[in-house]
Amino acid sequence: MSHVQHRFLTKAAIPSAVGLGLRYQHYQEVLETKPNIGWFEVHSENYFGKGGAPLHFLEKIREEYPISLHGVGLSLGSVDALDARHLALLKELVAKIEPGLVSEHLSWSSYGGEFFNDLAPIPYTDESLALLSERITQVQETLGTWILVENPSSYLEYAHSCYKEADFLNELARRTGCGLLLDVNNIFVSCQNHGWDALGYLQGIATDRVGEIHLAGHMENTFGDKTILIDTHNRPVCQDVWELFRATIDLFGANPTLIEWDTDIPPFSVLLDEARQAELIMEESHAAVV
Repeated sequence: MSHVQHRFLTKAAIPSAVGLGLRYQHYQEVLETKPNIGWFEVHSENYFGKGGAPLHFLEKIREEYPISLHGVGLSLGSVDALDARHLALLKELVAKIEPGLVSEHLSWSSYGGEFFNDLAPIPYTDESLALLSERITQVQETLGTWILVENPSSYLEYAHSCYKEADFLNELARRTGCGLLLDVNNIFVSCQNHGWDALGYLQGIATDRVGEIHLAGHMENTFGDKTILIDTHNRPVCQDVWELFRATIDLFGANPTLIEWDTDIPPFSVLLDEARQAELIMEESHAAVV
């Protein structure tokens, strides 16, 4: 790891424990009850304003818990130049919140100055590697810290990709010094949609680059005679993903692990129940090793 990677970890390290995605519906409850949870993660772009209620609550919760910033709008895989204003706002937020981790998606969402709501997948080619390596390096140098890059969920494959997804992620981490955010639900969704081997995917990931794990729910959609899984983040983690998470912990050990729930937000108690299930699996894995 490079020397910049630990800049914020000394004050606000994200523990190798279970955290929750923080949503506005739960701000007040978190502050009033101070739940026994290891950390919270927020979508960076929701806090780019100069003031207002969201930033106020985030700063209050930051006084009690470590915070991870998870971005959805840098469009790392786009051929457009990096959005300088977006990057400047992210840098301001990082300086203000002093997060333990900063992460982004391996995707693109802009072209020709037009922005889309979707996180589109990229082809796994040498050209993509060169582009992403340059842009991730620029982001890390601007922020003064490493970032984690999250594996995508995908529904179609590019015919001209020449890397397996795991190999592409490993090479990207090697070239840039970035870490990897392993989204276990995304791995399950993509492997089911494309007929990949999920355990083989995990075994192909470099163990020393994983800095965070995500867990979430998904849905099934049917198109003609084909069923595909859609990464929706609107329901509990399914049993198959829990089992894949167990294999992930066995392979990579304890890492900061997030329960991610972005739409159809349930009562906070439901998220806590999901967190307890993840904690139980982590404890069982540790006990088996000891």
